[in-house]
Amino acid sequence: MRILFLTCASRTHLYAMAPLAWALQTAGHHVRVASQPDPSGMTVEDIAHTGLTAVSIGGEIDVSAMMADAVAETTPQAAAIDSPYEQQRKSVQDDYVAADPHHELDLLARYHFTGFSPDSVIDGAVRFARTWKPDLVIWDGMTMAFSGPVAARASGAAHARLMISTDALVQLRTAAREKNPDRDPIRDALQPILDRFSLDFDEEMVLGQWTINAMPPWTWQPPGMDYLMMRPIPFNGPSAVPEWLQEEPERRRVCLTLGLSFRELNAGASITELIEAVAGLDVEVVLTLSKEQLASLPSVPENVRPVHFVPMTALLPTCSAIVHHGGLGTFTTALEHGVPQLLVPGKFGNDKFWGPVAVANGLEEQGAGAYVSDPGRLTAEGLRGHLLRVLNDPAFARNAARLSAEAAELPTPNDIVPDLEKLTLERRGHRP
Repeated sequence: MRILFLTCASRTHLYAMAPLAWALQTAGHHVRVASQPDPSGMTVEDIAHTGLTAVSIGGEIDVSAMMADAVAETTPQAAAIDSPYEQQRKSVQDDYVAADPHHELDLLARYHFTGFSPDSVIDGAVRFARTWKPDLVIWDGMTMAFSGPVAARASGAAHARLMISTDALVQLRTAAREKNPDRDPIRDALQPILDRFSLDFDEEMVLGQWTINAMPPWTWQPPGMDYLMMRPIPFNGPSAVPEWLQEEPERRRVCLTLGLSFRELNAGASITELIEAVAGLDVEVVLTLSKEQLASLPSVPENVRPVHFVPMTALLPTCSAIVHHGGLGTFTTALEHGVPQLLVPGKFGNDKFWGPVAVANGLEEQGAGAYVSDPGRLTAEGLRGHLLRVLNDPAFARNAARLSAEAAELPTPNDIVPDLEKLTLERRGHRP
């Protein structure tokens, strides 16, 4: 079969999809990965460096600038979602639909999904799909909700969403329909696109013909959805293990990271608060920062090792805890290696409801981590207290190891290849 993956211009999203793409490729299928290029974020060369064949669609994009502009437009309108903090409590997933789900859907349609699927990307995806004629299109459900299903329908391919995040779209849409079933901002945004290609709207254009879910079952998931569950496999991209990491740490090691996307978007916790929280503790701290952030550091405590990049798959097996923003790549790697996690979800718009909040709540419920705070309310004293509690109570490590063992029982990307083959044969449409 020919299988086309559609992802946004983000290495984080690419790396989350790569294990499934490789599972299909090593099963004998022909795989292509298509994305809009971002010269400062993810290029077609970044795709090629994973060993997969890259396809460039649409003009160049600056994802950081695009998202910053969208947040500037939407933040004043979305202020009601900050209400949990006024009530002195942490966010829960239900907060996303507590105010006006129609409004949130409208923001997704007009800014988020449209931003990642402008006309040039949709046209490029359709053009390539009609030429290459894939049997299956697998599209990133968090970003490619417009270009993915349109390219598949226009070329007669079967198609599936890949959820590498919480299925917040289903959550919003369900809540919105309960309030007013006649209003559907997603349908309204999709219809003009479909009209351009003489295609009809139906539910498959929103949810795919089926959904592959890479989120652990103990995180929040919308009721009533039937998922093809898949174990998330950590992948860091091309990397090498530094020499210092090849030696056993002399004391307990802690990782502080904002991942790839959040440090590039400057949307995570305060570096000053992070460093102050761990200064003087009897631990070795590995702090990952961008080159610009590293250059701006005036000084660091003797127990902190600042680095630009280190493969998490090599670092985390040596760690006793990790503090991070809740991104899937970091979360998945910590889960794989049974590392207790402390979360400070990022502050970029309402992105926290697409994974970080569900992960933070779930880890606390499972006794395998702590939801420290959101970035704007982070204090060094609060983080320090949470970190010492997690390090000194062995129950956190035991529960993290338990979740790791449970995750290992989920179907791997290789395991679900026969399911994808069967579903593709059943759902593939007539070639136009």
